[in-house]
Amino acid sequence: MAAPSLLLFVDRNIFARKKSFSVEKTDDLGWKLFNRIPQQGNSRTVSKEYEERIGRASKSPSPKQNVRKSLIFEPLSTTALILEDRPANLPAKPAEEAQKHRLEYEEMVAQAKRREFKDAQRRKKQLEERCKLEESIGNAALTWNTEILPNWETMCCSRRVRDMWWQGIPPSVRGRVWSLAIGNELNITHDLYDICLSRAKDRWKSLSMGTQEADNEDSGLSVADREASLESIKLDISRTFPNLCIFQRGGPYHDMLHSILGAYTCYRPDVGYVQGMSFIAAVLILNLDTADAFIAFSNLLNKPCQMAFFRVDHGLMLTYFAAFEVFFEENLPKLFAHFKKNNLTPDIYLIDWIFTLYSKSLPLDLACRVWDVFCRDGEEFLFSTALGILRLFEDILTRMDFIHIAQFLTKLPEDLNSEDLFASIAAIQMQSRNKKWSQVLSALQKDNRDMENRSPSLKR
Repeated sequence: MAAPSLLLFVDRNIFARKKSFSVEKTDDLGWKLFNRIPQQGNSRTVSKEYEERIGRASKSPSPKQNVRKSLIFEPLSTTALILEDRPANLPAKPAEEAQKHRLEYEEMVAQAKRREFKDAQRRKKQLEERCKLEESIGNAALTWNTEILPNWETMCCSRRVRDMWWQGIPPSVRGRVWSLAIGNELNITHDLYDICLSRAKDRWKSLSMGTQEADNEDSGLSVADREASLESIKLDISRTFPNLCIFQRGGPYHDMLHSILGAYTCYRPDVGYVQGMSFIAAVLILNLDTADAFIAFSNLLNKPCQMAFFRVDHGLMLTYFAAFEVFFEENLPKLFAHFKKNNLTPDIYLIDWIFTLYSKSLPLDLACRVWDVFCRDGEEFLFSTALGILRLFEDILTRMDFIHIAQFLTKLPEDLNSEDLFASIAAIQMQSRNKKWSQVLSALQKDNRDMENRSPSLKR
């Protein structure tokens, strides 16, 4: 016998929904972080006029009441679904079939209510977590602004500040903390940035016109090299955080990124532009003004590890890889043996991670948190982060072959949880046979120098 008419509408929205879930509180902590509070006056006036016009004038609930109400689950009405008898021109349903359909209907209603209840509980939990996170960020930002930054020299190395650093620096003060932590050993000024940018613009203009420059000897680069560098910058800018659409041509940060990279090629013609620099500069731009981003960028790339990689110093790069493998074997012996068995060397995945400081490999918010601790601990944290990633996915990686491991590490999961990653990093021991990272690296560098010194005599 044909199913009742009500079953034809099962897939439709059969319940009358309450007002959509929203949070409209003027004291929202998210707004407090930016010292802006949304104005509610106009919306209240419009709401009051509308209610008076339809004859239901009543006092609008306050934003806090809306939040409180949204946290309370109320079963949805089921009056929109009505069991009706069949039309008169059709045979009446037997009592047994009518009872069966009614039970099916009641079960559908019960299932829908259970789903709605779970959704309400989930939304409530998300809201509570968000409010808790925003409150934590707000309190942390206040502490950084009022206590730590004004007394940076005396407090930056304290245990309390280092613990706060590990938890992540609030976005509103992140740029200032990075600038202080990276420092300015090169003594770059805003005026020097303007000079380098002006030279870069002159070169772009002359190269676009196809003219030779008079300062070939001073720049240390041929016209062909400069043209290749200029073209690489253009290509890399378009590939920098493409999902954000803010660094591509026409985006709000395109010219800023282009300026910093161009100015750096004039400031350090011996280094020039290397692929991967655009991601580092882009992260700095998101947190600092242009000139300050250039200062931080230049000083950051002047660190020993970054300079070794960007100048492609093969000997020093191999030393870093060898030091990394010492701690790799110490912390993850099973995975280390699996990588050795599959001939998977560190350069396959570490180069990309180090070149971009994880800004290309990790979600942007997580990469910024890695940068936070990197600015605190230096190059050692880059390699402990790599070991933390390997430890987090050890079970998966040990079941993969060479190709799949390389593919996985080249493109890490986009839903990587920051707390999981940092818990994995914290479990890594950067000490091998009572030697710290810096001691292991220095010993390996000394061994390499000794071998280089002995090699001429061996040849003779």
